[in-house]
Amino acid sequence: MQQVDFFRNTRIIMKRELAGYFGSPVAYVFIVIFLLLTGFFTFYISNFFEVGQADLNGFFQWHPWLFMFLVPSIAMRLWAEERRLGTIELLLTLPVTVTEVVVGKFMAAWAFIGIALVLTFPMVLTVIYLGNPDLGVIFCAYIGSFLMAGTFLSIGSMTSALTRSQVVSFILAVVVCLFLILAGFAPVTSVLSGWAPIWLVNLISSTSVQSHFSSMARGVLDLRDILYYLSVIVLMIFINGVVLQNRESA
Repeated sequence: MQQVDFFRNTRIIMKRELAGYFGSPVAYVFIVIFLLLTGFFTFYISNFFEVGQADLNGFFQWHPWLFMFLVPSIAMRLWAEERRLGTIELLLTLPVTVTEVVVGKFMAAWAFIGIALVLTFPMVLTVIYLGNPDLGVIFCAYIGSFLMAGTFLSIGSMTSALTRSQVVSFILAVVVCLFLILAGFAPVTSVLSGWAPIWLVNLISSTSVQSHFSSMARGVLDLRDILYYLSVIVLMIFINGVVLQNRESA
């Protein structure tokens, strides 16, 4: 019975939050900016037409860097705005648990980002028209991109719960996301290998979203990559709930 209540309450909160996104111009501005930036980086920065290869490698390679800024801009308002307006106390006094509220708000924001990703389908139609791309690789890359966005979103939601300031939440989330991107870069690991033991270098490298996303962008749907993203999401949501629970009890 408790599980039924959990899913019902979470779904209600998710629907309420998702409707709130599209009830303001912020959602449409975000989607337009995201689509314009992905198109710009894909067709101009990555020299899509000059390469002469019908694939979306140039499209997906920019996603970690775009998400590093765009996703925290969505996440920063999840809790910081509620605290600034003083509505967080009202929200947490409703007949729902803190976990249901946290998961519901997170799922609504994740679904919103997923909608923005779906709206990039003209990219897929373009490469299909120009050539014969491997749709399986593209599908895996979309899954990886969606999971990576969820990971960054969970981090942004956690930092948003820590502060009243959306700006501080945004900066903290960007710093953490940047670390997770750079952790697997060859220049970073080479510097670390000069003084750190190999096990520590491998441990830091394994926390990189870039390395996990790169394999999925190549069409390799490895269970370890999926578990990595889901583990970070669950951990950040748990910390988010603990922070809010402690603030409510204080």
